[in-house]
Amino acid sequence: QVHLVESGGDLVQAGGCLRLSCVASGSIVSINVVGWYRQTPGKQLEMVAKASSAPLTTYGDSVKGRFTISRDDAKNTVYLQMNSLKPEDTAVYYCKAEGLKVQFGTRGTDYWGQGTQVTVSS
Repeated sequence: QVHLVESGGDLVQAGGCLRLSCVASGSIVSINVVGWYRQTPGKQLEMVAKASSAPLTTYGDSVKGRFTISRDDAKNTVYLQMNSLKPEDTAVYYCKAEGLKVQFGTRGTDYWGQGTQVTVSS
């Protein structure tokens, strides 16, 4: 019953901006940590940004100063604002909810979205 759906991926030129969104649907009570990860063919899954419920944010070294994660718990939505995009940012971006608790559940669990493609041209 819980689904995470990303949107906002696009083809943009280097130096451009893009805003990704991830909406979690279902009878969600709380989410401990939300995050963005990305996958490029031939590379391991990379943590891009994470935000706790505080929210305390952390970023991968390659995106610090360029990307900003934010969460709107009232809408069960997490955003990733990406500025000064580089070709190296090209990847499929996935959102992840960690410690997600549903209305009638007892413990939190993790959920992944389906991913959205971001392509940055030179």
